[in-house]
Amino acid sequence: MQEKSAITRTIETAPGVYAPGHLGELTQIVDFALVDAILEETRSREKRLRLLPARVVVYFILALALFEYCSYRTVWSKLTAGLGPLDLAIPAVSSLARARRRLGAAPLRRLFETLAGPLARPGQAGSFYRGLRTVAVDGTCLHAPDTEQITWRYPKRIGDTIEFGYPLLRLLVIVECGTRAVLAACFGPETSGELPYASRLLGCLDRTMLLLADANFDAIDFLHDLADTGAQFLVRSSARRHPIIQQRLPDGSYLAALNTAVYRAGVGYRLLPVRVIEAWITVTLADGSTRREPWRLVTSLLDAERYPARELIDLYHRRWQVETTYFSIKATMLDGRVLRSRSIPGLDQEVYALLTAYQALIRAADDAVGTRPNVAMERISFTVLLEAAADQVTLAADIFPNATTSLVGAIGRAILNALWPAEPRQRVKARSRKNPTSKYGPNAGKHPQQTQTYTLTVDIQIMRNGLASRQPR
Repeated sequence: MQEKSAITRTIETAPGVYAPGHLGELTQIVDFALVDAILEETRSREKRLRLLPARVVVYFILALALFEYCSYRTVWSKLTAGLGPLDLAIPAVSSLARARRRLGAAPLRRLFETLAGPLARPGQAGSFYRGLRTVAVDGTCLHAPDTEQITWRYPKRIGDTIEFGYPLLRLLVIVECGTRAVLAACFGPETSGELPYASRLLGCLDRTMLLLADANFDAIDFLHDLADTGAQFLVRSSARRHPIIQQRLPDGSYLAALNTAVYRAGVGYRLLPVRVIEAWITVTLADGSTRREPWRLVTSLLDAERYPARELIDLYHRRWQVETTYFSIKATMLDGRVLRSRSIPGLDQEVYALLTAYQALIRAADDAVGTRPNVAMERISFTVLLEAAADQVTLAADIFPNATTSLVGAIGRAILNALWPAEPRQRVKARSRKNPTSKYGPNAGKHPQQTQTYTLTVDIQIMRNGLASRQPR
């Protein structure tokens, strides 16, 4: 005897030519009213109704970010797969390309800026330190197509005699630790250093925040600008800095003052009071090998009793949340691929679409975690999150919120059923050089070739002879 199960679904979507414009369940976050308002604000709405209205094009571009491995036609088929009974027209690939150019980057940029921002609730584990919201900044590079339309703006790296690799786009973001939500982002040519871009992001900071950053961000002018926002900072300092001890503190740290190198009329040499924490960090791997290196942290948190040095050293590790963010975008969403756009406006549009789609995914995860107070956002698998959201796009499911159901939809159920362990093991990732043009070539063979557990030992002490210069990792 053969048994069958019959499942019927009711799909609700926008009417007429607007029907393909959706992101499945993520449409509840990037909803129609929001997209329409942004199109009006950026003056990007169509003057006459076409087969591809501006709203539909916005969702198509966001779907391209969710399905980076798919062609235009395949992405369109995913948007319409669950809408078969509507017998929708299939636009030509050239029409989709022209629609992207017609829309431009402004709506995607404004959409990202609207969704960007912190998500953690007050006191949420992993996102706060003694009442301060912890955020982190860092940069990375994305690969752009190697065409003349791109290389004039995004040049390739230049060796002694030749150019090599792909054109590089430098991206900087400030993320909220714990949730890994993006607060602000900017990008441009890789030839500009990280500091000019980071300075453009300071507007998202306020006095309730503590910024974590690596040694590339210890420039005195940048720290002054950062302090002017009211935010606190905890930054790893380079060996080039030689702070003078003004007062030793009981926890092994000391107070110092950093001054600018340039004299300004009416201001003089502007001083910035800081607290310096120096320590030897010893990493012992499971195979018995050890690595020992000196660390110096510079912070605006001057009270050693309220902010002990050992706590700040442990806290600095949260800076890697921004690296996890970049891994989610570059390795999971892009899967290591080169950006698909072959024009400068197209690249701007694509990067903002990636950031918008990423932020929408994080918001969906935060909604789900909000129903489980004891679950930390670090336990969410971004791969499961992305796949669950992509499935709902193909199904055209839950485009409109249903007031009779739980706040946790299909995406939330998927990620809550596949949580990482509550207490992850301390592990060092295997590091091997696979890119022949990597700037880390000289370090080949110096790092573990297999993932290993490790133990960490911290010895706080003042480096009387200064720090040795760090070698690139």
